[in-house]
Amino acid sequence: MILILLGPPGGGKGTQAVKLFEKYGLIQISTGDILRSEIKKGSGLGKEANQYVSKGLLVPDDIMIRIIEKRIADDDCKNGFILDGFPRTIPQAKALDELLEKLAKKIDKVISMIVSENFLIERLTGRRLCSKCGAGYHIKYSPPKVQGKCDTCGGELIQREDDKEETIKKRFSVYQDQTTPLIEYYQKKSILREVNGEGDVESVYRLIVSIIEE
Repeated sequence: MILILLGPPGGGKGTQAVKLFEKYGLIQISTGDILRSEIKKGSGLGKEANQYVSKGLLVPDDIMIRIIEKRIADDDCKNGFILDGFPRTIPQAKALDELLEKLAKKIDKVISMIVSENFLIERLTGRRLCSKCGAGYHIKYSPPKVQGKCDTCGGELIQREDDKEETIKKRFSVYQDQTTPLIEYYQKKSILREVNGEGDVESVYRLIVSIIEE
């Protein structure tokens, strides 16, 4: 089974992909995680991608397609996978279709998680990350015991650049302009379903599972 989770950056796709992996055993392919890893390592690909990520812009298609093509060729993807954060443009979607056709595979469902800009701003501006161990917090939903300090190691909590309001607004605008056309693209293929992504994690998860098992 091959699933695609659509939604703006920070809309909850990664959280749901993890839960779906636990239920169905499908590997989560998160382009965001891959990009952050490459940026942290300072690789050539990471430096190239960071020119766009740091400004809240989408990474160009050619970079993303190279990442996906390499990843889905791995053995752990033979029985299916969940794409989180890809495709984001029509050219990416068409390139993905071509890749899967070569592998005699197809997309089973595309699930679009609908969230508002205001919801994203509240969720993302409140996120904090430990500068030492990487543990995640939220100042409203999962705050640390001591303000600004990690519960686990005592490290300083920081806010990622792409979690600041100005960057979030820019990313959301870019998402709407370049990714929304994917809704129509997959609707024409009769594989798209939409869910309200603003509920609690479990409620959204149950909706997604019901769609998968239709």
